[in-house]
Amino acid sequence: MSFPSSSQPSSLSSSTDPFTTATLPLKTKPGGPPLHIIDRMQSPRPGTPEPDSRQGRRNAPAEVQLLDDEGQISDQFERCLQHIFAKYCEPRPLDESMGSPTRSTAAQLLTPPEGAYLSDAGLDTWATDTNGAPFAQETKDELIEFMDVTEQGGLTFKGFLQIYQLQTENDEEETWRDLSSHGFDRNLRLVSTRRENESEQ
Repeated sequence: MSFPSSSQPSSLSSSTDPFTTATLPLKTKPGGPPLHIIDRMQSPRPGTPEPDSRQGRRNAPAEVQLLDDEGQISDQFERCLQHIFAKYCEPRPLDESMGSPTRSTAAQLLTPPEGAYLSDAGLDTWATDTNGAPFAQETKDELIEFMDVTEQGGLTFKGFLQIYQLQTENDEEETWRDLSSHGFDRNLRLVSTRRENESEQ
C-alpha cells in the first residue's frame, strides 16, 4: 500500500450504494502541503516488472479495470473493496439468516453494514494482512487527518475508497498486489487464499 506525496484523489463516482457519495474531498490543513503519507505507507513487498504493458494491466482482460474511463473506482473494484473493508470493520457484517457475524467464502463477498468503520485494531489487522505489518502511529494520525473518518477517528468506507483512489491513480500495480493479498485474482474474482483457509481450521 503506497500513497503519492503530491496528489489527492479525485472525486469518486456517484452511486446508489449507501457507502459512496458523489464527491469525497480530502481534508487538508489550510495552507498546508498536499497529502504526504506515501513515505510512511510503502509496502515492503518487492515490485513486479511490467515489461511491454501498461502498469497494473498484466494478465488482466481488457474489460477488467480498477479505474473507469473517467478515472474513478470501477463498480467491480468497489465491490472488492467493500469485501475487504467488511472483513475488518465495526460493526461486523451479519449473516442475515443466522443473525451472527458472517465469514467470507470464495463464493460470497461481504458487505459492510451502513455506518461501518475501521477501529484502530481493525486498521492494524488490515494493514498487517495487506502489507505484513501494522502502520506506525504517525501514519495512523495522518490517515485520521486527511481521510474521511468518524468523529471518534475510525476510518469510514469513504475514507477507505479515498485511500485506494489515490493509490490506484499513482501505482496501480501496488493495488493489484493488495487485492491479491486479500484473495482476488486479476479478474477481480475472489479465490481461496492460504490465510483464509488457515483461519477456517
